[in-house]
This record gives sequence, C-alpha cells and structure tokens, in this order.
Amino acid sequence: MLKINRENLKSSHQLTWFIIDFLMLGLLIINLTFIIWDSIYNFAAIQSVLKEQIPAFYTLYQPVHENFIFYDFMFVTVFLTEFFVRWGYAIRAKVYDRWYFYPFIHWYDLVGCIPVGSLRFLRILRVISIVYRLHQYKIIDVTSTGIYRFVNFYYEAFMEELSDRIVVKVLSGVQHEIKLGSPLFEKIQNDILYPRREMLSSWISQRVAEAAKEGYVPNRGALRSYLEDRVNHALKQNTELSRLKYLPVVGSTIQETLEDAVGDIVANVIQQILEDLASSSNHAFIEDIVNTFIRGPGMPDSTETRNEALIALIIEIIDAIKGQVRVKRWREQLP
Repeated sequence: MLKINRENLKSSHQLTWFIIDFLMLGLLIINLTFIIWDSIYNFAAIQSVLKEQIPAFYTLYQPVHENFIFYDFMFVTVFLTEFFVRWGYAIRAKVYDRWYFYPFIHWYDLVGCIPVGSLRFLRILRVISIVYRLHQYKIIDVTSTGIYRFVNFYYEAFMEELSDRIVVKVLSGVQHEIKLGSPLFEKIQNDILYPRREMLSSWISQRVAEAAKEGYVPNRGALRSYLEDRVNHALKQNTELSRLKYLPVVGSTIQETLEDAVGDIVANVIQQILEDLASSSNHAFIEDIVNTFIRGPGMPDSTETRNEALIALIIEIIDAIKGQVRVKRWREQLP
C-alpha cells in the first residue's frame, strides 16, 4: 500500500506545491474515472440495462451525460488554472533558462486538457508525472506498492527477453563473420590478444602451477610407482632386452639393473617436468607457447591450423557467452 512520508512532507520547502499535487492527483483520478464511466455509459446496451434495472440512477445521470463536455470543462478549468500558476512560479523562480520553456516541457498537461475523447486520456501522463515527482522527493515510495512490483517484474522480464534475443542475434552474426574470414578475427588477434600476451602467459602459468600442485604433489609417490610399473612392464615386453637374461652369469643382473635404471630415469624426468610446471619457473615455457599460438601483426603464420585453432577458440567463447545470455533470470524470481 502507498504510504506518505509525513516527515519529509513537513520538512520540505515545497510543502504548498506538494499539497497542490495531492489535490490535483485526487481530481485527476476522479476526472479519469468520470471519463471512463461516461465512455462505458455511451453504449446503448448499458443505457438500456440501467434504464430497466436502476431507473432512478438513469434519470439522474442522463442529464450529466448529455452535458458531459460542460462538466469535464469544469475539471479542465481547474487543471489549466493550476498549470498557469505553476508557469508563473517557474518564471518568477527562474526554474528554466527561458520563460517559454515551461509549456514545451509540460506539453502533456496542455494536450490533456483538449476536450477530445482520445486526448483526454493523456491526463494519465499528468498523474504519472505527479506520482514521479512525489516519489523523487521521497514523499511517497512507489516501489513499495504491489502494482509497481507487478508492472516492474513484467517490464524487466520483457526487456530481458528482448535484449537476450538481440544479443544472441548479434553474437551469432559475429561468429558467422569470423568463420568467413572477417577482419574481425585479425582485429581480435592483433589488437586484443597480442598486446595482452604477457597477461595471458601469467594467468595460464599461474593456473598450470596451481593445477600441478593440487594434482601432482599430493600423489607424487603413487604417480612414481605407477610410472615405474608401466616402464618395467614395457621393458619386459621388449624382445631384445629379454635376450639379455641368456647371457652367462651376469645376464639376469644386467637385465634387472637396466630395467630399474630406465624406470628410474623415466620417473625422474616426468617428476621433474611436473615439479617445474608446479613452480614459478614454468612462466618462460608457457610464454613460449602463448607467443607461438598468438602471432603478432605482420608476422606470417607457418600453418593455417593455428588460425583455425584460434578461430575455434573464439567461437567457443562466444557460444559460452550466448549460453549465459539465454539464462532467464526473471524466471528465478517466480514463486
């Protein structure tokens, strides 16, 4: 329900104008109700029903309906008087840079006073302007009303649906242009990715180090045992190496020593690689990969595969953005 903040109303320096606003708001609501009712009463079927069911009311209201313009003009007289009073105050207080700006800025007040059926309903704009002014000065809080929440919810839902469709359409067009070899791809590569290769290298380096620490360091022993087992299994399947055991006296010893040495070497090499990736020393390695992947302006690509990979990456990124855009946030607010 709409509540009036009496403290702000009393402390305001425009108390008189706000009181006038409330009076005009009441008159506008009465006048619009009168206009709507008379428009309904104008139907012959309505008049026939009233004449049969409520003859006293029909007899009482029929003269009012016949002289509707006169009664409406009484409201218009009040509205125009208030309009010219406010115009005079705006000139005196120099609210606008020119004295004749006021009627142009408040054009809806004048147009709504024209006694033509379709223009009379423009008086609703005056209601909206008064409510907005009272809300702006914190005399009333429109956002606390159920009507505002209802209208605002469906307005936001409509705008989200509309903007989502536009964004998805634009992104789909960008993807199509990139696939056709649009200059946009070169712009992304040369003007966006290439100048930021240091930032990309640092970010990828940090993520690789974190992934190596979380995945490798806690399982170092198990990984080493697994590598040694796999190497030993592979060496035992090797025909040439299995022949060493047939050497007299030292054959089996040489075979076992060689298997242990190869397994240890492979495990140590893999372990060193993973430790390097888990440390800050991986930055140079990652930077070389990024520099190879992202070519600078004017630098020829050795293969088309690199361009295709970058195009596929950009298209997948756009697909991810489109997927996020398609998420309907307004549905999450439904009960």
